[in-house]
Amino acid sequence: MVQNDRDTIVAETTPRGRGGVGIVRVSGSKTAEIAEKILGGVPAVRKAEHLPFLAANQEVIDEGVALYFKAPHSFTGEDVLELQGHGGPVIMDSLIAAAVQAGARLAEPGEFSLRAYLNHKIDLCQAEAIADLINATSEAAARGALRSLQGVFSNEIDALVQEVITLRMYVEAAIDFPEEEIDFLKDDRIIQMLQNIKIKLEKIRTGAKQGRLLSEGIRVAIIGRPNAGKSSLLNYLAGHEAAIVTDVPGTTRDVLREKICLDGLCIDLVDTAGLRMGAEAIEREGIRRALKEAAIADHLVMMVDGMTTTETDPDILFSEWLAHFKTDIGRTVLFNKIDKLNLLPSVVEKENHTVISLSVKTGEGISLFREHLKKVVGFSVAEEGNFTARRRHLEALAKAEHHLLAGENQLVQHKAGELLAEELREVQKALDQITGKFSSDDLLGKIFSEFCIGK
Repeated sequence: MVQNDRDTIVAETTPRGRGGVGIVRVSGSKTAEIAEKILGGVPAVRKAEHLPFLAANQEVIDEGVALYFKAPHSFTGEDVLELQGHGGPVIMDSLIAAAVQAGARLAEPGEFSLRAYLNHKIDLCQAEAIADLINATSEAAARGALRSLQGVFSNEIDALVQEVITLRMYVEAAIDFPEEEIDFLKDDRIIQMLQNIKIKLEKIRTGAKQGRLLSEGIRVAIIGRPNAGKSSLLNYLAGHEAAIVTDVPGTTRDVLREKICLDGLCIDLVDTAGLRMGAEAIEREGIRRALKEAAIADHLVMMVDGMTTTETDPDILFSEWLAHFKTDIGRTVLFNKIDKLNLLPSVVEKENHTVISLSVKTGEGISLFREHLKKVVGFSVAEEGNFTARRRHLEALAKAEHHLLAGENQLVQHKAGELLAEELREVQKALDQITGKFSSDDLLGKIFSEFCIGK
């Protein structure tokens, strides 16, 4: 990803466009030299100074506030210069050009944060939290991202790693020094330490699942027969007329998306074309796209027109399409139009799906559906301890749990201390991937390439 982490880099850190203030950031070993050329001198450390900003020919580009941070006391851990000028594109481009002429190069996406990580100013969780904070779509997500940036998630992982290290030391000492007569196979402390680690790991996994919902949300696909009320549901939840609604079957031909927020849970709601056999060519393409969305959704909402059927079993209602759905996906059947049937809103839990009776037209039962969605994905209203997390964190925690259980099995079933030690090493390795103490260049490239330039 990075051309050379010893280069001095420059980028605009404020959003591209016109504004009252724009900021250009410089970071690297040549920062003081660049400050000399653009400002005529190096500003006092951590003291804002109002100065003219000069081009290479000494022509004044702009005037504004200059801030100089001396390594290692800066965001990146390097010498950093921030130039706060008027926020017009011409001014920002001129300042960047002046910095490049003075010895800097343009920063790559996420390179400032990457340098902060490489210089041990932040760990990988905190770096990802920066992007999560910028992209937060709700107050709950922003609070969670800020807690991750402040180290809440990292601290929990680090504490767990220390417990794993302590257990590894104890087990490996018993293996390496048998003359000390430490029979750890009969030592209840080993089992107790394993149990404590399992409990804490599960607690962190629970928090991380919640954190993943805060940062990434879920994708919910609405499917059903034509005129079941899919587009009306989308409009109701979105709060505006995002989709065209008519009495003509097959009005929706393409995929429509709306992002909604339920108490901090971000939902990517997808409205799809009505499913029916024998459709004409254009409608068939809409159905193909609908099935594609259903195949990648995190949860399926299946709309049923209560005026045309009393059936609520999705295996019967959508028997022609079942092969296109993931077998392990959550399914919610919405029995719509109860206002015309004189029925009351209700929620009925079935073995492999839930049936909610409601009326999209009147709004009866919609609140039940909202609460149900939060429940089925395991989301609760944000509490003080919540933090944001990502899918890769959940995968690493699942891997750590797998090796922990395998190690416990080796100890209890096979009395194999050496294999327990190896499994514990894998547990620590998986946990260290979360904070970046153990990481590959490919992983770093993927994470930081998702950042915007200037961060």
